[in-house]
Amino acid sequence: MTTKATEVPCRSCDKTTLKTFLNLGYTPLSDRMPTEQQLKEDEPKFPLEVGFCSNCGMVQILETVPPEILFCDDYPYFSSVSDYLLKHSRENVLDILDRYKLDSNSLVVELASNDGYLLKNYVEAGIPVQGIDPADGPAQAAEIIGIPTLNTFFTLDLAKELAAKGHQADVIHANNVLAHVADTNGFVEGIYTLLKDDGVAVIESPYCKDLIDHLEFDTIYHEHLLYLTVTALDHLFRSHSLYLNDIKRLSIHGGSLRMFIEKKENVQQSVNDLLALEQKEGVDTLAYFENFSHEVESLKESLLTMLKDLKGKGNRLAAYGAAAKGSTLINCFGIGKDLIDFVADKNVHKQGRHMPGQHIPIVDPKAILEKMPDYVLILPWNFTDEILEQQSEFRKKGGKFIIPIPQPIIV
Repeated sequence: MTTKATEVPCRSCDKTTLKTFLNLGYTPLSDRMPTEQQLKEDEPKFPLEVGFCSNCGMVQILETVPPEILFCDDYPYFSSVSDYLLKHSRENVLDILDRYKLDSNSLVVELASNDGYLLKNYVEAGIPVQGIDPADGPAQAAEIIGIPTLNTFFTLDLAKELAAKGHQADVIHANNVLAHVADTNGFVEGIYTLLKDDGVAVIESPYCKDLIDHLEFDTIYHEHLLYLTVTALDHLFRSHSLYLNDIKRLSIHGGSLRMFIEKKENVQQSVNDLLALEQKEGVDTLAYFENFSHEVESLKESLLTMLKDLKGKGNRLAAYGAAAKGSTLINCFGIGKDLIDFVADKNVHKQGRHMPGQHIPIVDPKAILEKMPDYVLILPWNFTDEILEQQSEFRKKGGKFIIPIPQPIIV
């Protein structure tokens, strides 16, 4: 598509300087996985358009689905399902414990703490913690393993309330949540309010440059309101008297940033290097994003051609991982039950349900060996190594996997 001006204000700077560069049409909510009963109901769908703000550089979708619909009732994502994510989170905590002098008088707060997957590592080390998460199921699971959790959204008002009670944090973790928050500025101001003067906020988010460079269009869905560059983040944090002082680039989720945010400016070379790289490659300009829509269309043609060719030759196809990104992929590309027999997923909370939009049934992974499809499309391709390891027996018996991003390949 050609870029198009819009009157929607930017979530970061509030200017009406957004131009859309990608339109993925009307899609269902990626984590609303219908039960058999819900298949009889109308499934809500919302527009999925992506724009670039020429004032501050923030990339964002234009539609805001109410967070109560997205994250509260029946939210099916439990972080602890992924062994890889558990290992990644533990290493994160060990790094923080090595960097900072935390003890039994410290406080670590995690925003969007899910089922306690990260904070349990601090509890093990004797460090007091506080989780905050609006999703009922994950929050209850965290409480069961001894992680005190406020079952609510993190807001500026909540931050003020906690700070007034003396509950300011030495460390605030916010993994894969900043991009999910409709009130971007309130959330960041809340971090400033909750953080001690010498504290640090450790924030992880997928990196928008990796998304564009590696054609990771399927990470775009209604939960992800923002797609973050260092240029845009530096602008956002500074507007709230916070400083992006250090960054680690990570491979998780197709390419992510781990950022260290503090109230005192002490910018390291890691930040300056990425700011310079973005300026050199034009990541802070609309031109960088303008060809993305055409590349997505090309990928759609390649993947559909592969799947239809395999199916046409009599092969049986399934998919692995009822991930949110998988919902974007199958709905935007029109991959339905005519091509895919079932989707296998380890998460028992998803089994027995159906993929959004296309209504492909979600089953236990043991169905892969029981039914022995010829090819399995990996929807959460960011966990490909973990999935291939789990399914080594299937591969030994001749089964093959299809990795769709950035270009479809068979392994």
